[in-house]
Formats: sequence, structure tokens, C-alpha cells
Amino acid sequence: MYIEFKGDGISGDAKIGRVTFSKTGRTIYYSGKELRLCKGYKYNCYDVKTGEKYWVSGCKKDGSDRLYSGTVEIDKDVAEEYWTKIRRMPECKDKTKIRKTGEYTR
Repeated sequence: MYIEFKGDGISGDAKIGRVTFSKTGRTIYYSGKELRLCKGYKYNCYDVKTGEKYWVSGCKKDGSDRLYSGTVEIDKDVAEEYWTKIRRMPECKDKTKIRKTGEYTR
């Protein structure tokens, strides 16, 4: 999944990593965080402990996950799967960081 911290309200640090879901599907667990689904402007989850806002979505095949430019880190344990199954670019399977221009630039 694509996970972006919405630090300034619009964009922030982004990662691609493996998540798990609660039985109801309303809570997402990633890297020790408990993210609860909600509706908001430019975010769709919040951290239950801190209230910080996040955008979580499935990874796009064309890599255009970021709305605004920035770096996307790929967790090492999912890098090969991301590059071979989602992006269909097996030659990049060792890359764990990509710089994206995003749909909009700031």
C-alpha cells in the first residue's frame, strides 16, 4: 500500500509498504501505527494515538501515487514485489527510493 503522512496538511513523507487490516477493515496497521479510516480533505486515515493524518491507498501501476512532488521510500521487504508485480519493472527490484514529480508541483 501507499502510505503518505500529511504533515503540512497537503503532502509529507511517503512510503510503500505492507499493511494489515482489522477484521472490520476500518483500521490499518503499519509500522507500529494504528490508522483508522475516516473522511477528510487530502487524507483518509488518522493515527489513533497521535491524531496525525495520513493518505493510504493501493499502489498505482504507473507509479503516480503522489499528488505533489516528493520522495517515496519503498520498504525493503516489499521492494521486489512492488517492482515486479505492480510496476512490471523487474530491473528496478533493488530500488528502495524514488523521486516523483507528482500530479501537481508546489
